[in-house]
Amino acid sequence: MITRKLGKSEVELSVVGLGCMGMSDFYGPAEDDKSMAVIQHALETDVTFFDTADMYGVGRNETLLGKALAQAGSLGKRAVVATKFAVVRGEDGSFQGISGKPEYVASACDKSLQRLGIDVIDLYYQHRVDPTTPIEETVGAMAQLVKQGKVRHLGLSECSPSTLRRAYAVHPIAAVQTEYSLWSREPEDEMLATCEELGVSFVAYSPLGRGFLTGAIRSVDDLAPDDYRRQSPRFAGENFAKNLALVAKVQELAKARGITAAQLALAWVLAQSPRTVTIPGTRSIGRLDENAGAAAVTLSADELKQIDAAFPKDAAAGTRYPEAMMSLVNA
Repeated sequence: MITRKLGKSEVELSVVGLGCMGMSDFYGPAEDDKSMAVIQHALETDVTFFDTADMYGVGRNETLLGKALAQAGSLGKRAVVATKFAVVRGEDGSFQGISGKPEYVASACDKSLQRLGIDVIDLYYQHRVDPTTPIEETVGAMAQLVKQGKVRHLGLSECSPSTLRRAYAVHPIAAVQTEYSLWSREPEDEMLATCEELGVSFVAYSPLGRGFLTGAIRSVDDLAPDDYRRQSPRFAGENFAKNLALVAKVQELAKARGITAAQLALAWVLAQSPRTVTIPGTRSIGRLDENAGAAAVTLSADELKQIDAAFPKDAAAGTRYPEAMMSLVNA
């Protein structure tokens, strides 16, 4: 497994990490035992960067990851753990808003540490920017967590380049996490360059388009009745058919190279910036191995041109979130 530095630190991140969200929420039913086996296998195959958040499963995902790492023994100590705060949910799973208030930052961190069963969080993100709290106040509170030894490095998720600069002026930001894939290429406008300038890692979430870019999803009926993707504009109606045609082109290019569509899509993301790492999610050991294999794929300049021609920027049909959620990204 190839690794890249976390920000300006000496921490090494596996370029293909593991997003754990779907093990507890949003993508239909999951079995904890199988998910824990995937986490264990990840550690055994040098996938050591794990991403969770306090809102995934209303805390259950952090508990799951913490339990899996504890059971892994010495292997678990290799893990670089990233978690997030700011999206507030009720015990029933209802969404209650975004909070970056200093007092909330402190309490959320303590609860995450308890659920994860660890003494310090390697990378602590603000999950979404709170429009009612200046970023300087939120990052100031996060910086206190570093001073207290509860957090090693700070991150922001779905922030704008200008917000990143304001945050960085308060305390060094080690990583920015934003959706980035062949069908979500907004970071190319400014964020990738800003991260390069500041020495910030770029963590690409949903690098496989929530599974769509693998080619495995052929119909909305392939999704569980309660799967969040049924509400996603890109999985709806005519958009689904148009996007499926784009994926077919990716599959053709992957077949010509002798790799899978998932491996081509991940290798493409990794090729866009030397500061980028990916966190595809999966609940399957087979898929985990497939994704990890992308780290060994180097795409030539000609192949990158072919991919760009087959799936150009802004080609995806539909927004990446429903309208109500789009105001919370690039904030």
